[in-house]
Amino acid sequence: MAVPPAYSDLGKSAKDIFNKGFGYGVLKLDVKTKSQSGVEFATSGSNNTDTGKSGGHLETKYKMKELGLNFNQKWNTDNTLSTEITMEDQLALGLKLGLDASFVPNTGKKSAKLKSGYKRDFVNVGCDLDFDMAGPTVHAAAVLGYEGWLAGYQLAFDTAKSQLTLNNFALGYQAGDFQLHTNVNDGAEFAGSIYQKVSTNLETAVHLAWTAGSNNTRFGIAAKYQLDKDASLSAKVNNACLVGVGYTQNLRPGVKLTLSGLLDGKNVNGGGHKVGLGFELEA
Repeated sequence: MAVPPAYSDLGKSAKDIFNKGFGYGVLKLDVKTKSQSGVEFATSGSNNTDTGKSGGHLETKYKMKELGLNFNQKWNTDNTLSTEITMEDQLALGLKLGLDASFVPNTGKKSAKLKSGYKRDFVNVGCDLDFDMAGPTVHAAAVLGYEGWLAGYQLAFDTAKSQLTLNNFALGYQAGDFQLHTNVNDGAEFAGSIYQKVSTNLETAVHLAWTAGSNNTRFGIAAKYQLDKDASLSAKVNNACLVGVGYTQNLRPGVKLTLSGLLDGKNVNGGGHKVGLGFELEA
């Protein structure tokens, strides 16, 4: 079997069907460029149509391939500065090390996180150390894979309080056109998803979730249909009768338009429906 996915990527195919192509309630513009020296720039701006709040961020990426180093710097309109440095496949094949630091000038708040990950056939493990003045928090995860079967565990341990703050299990199976994912979070949240590529143009996903102590089971169904090489249509509905629709069109190479809407099926005439518009430029 190939290298299994990281714990955070388990069930990713189903998540993408539910999340990608939907941006209702937001007007968003993304611009990506790359200089001749290899520096990548990404700028994003958005406006929340419900609150009227606007925000944005600027991101730069630079790679030193000969040393296996990646530099990533971000600034957002909340005035948070962050820098991430990663090194991959240098000390050992499959080993990735990183340092992520952030600083808020207005408040003087600082944070830092040491990241590490190792992946090879049948195993993908990671361990992060999140520094805090009271004491660091350890985040760790591991995924084992064999013949399509996947088993994962994720934890977070607060050294200041000497207690486990995250305790998650996952089990799944993936084949070429089918994926099954189940997980239990902190012994209280139970969830599962199924992804299937029905044909070259059609992908579907189903999601179920239940919380211990509650009689309410949440579920949703989503699908994505590729109309042609430049256009796709996405739709989803959940047990609350919220219906989401998204349309994505590549207007030309490097120019993408996304239109989406959310309809409250229980209150069609009452208003409260949402629309969204996304525009991406890449050069």
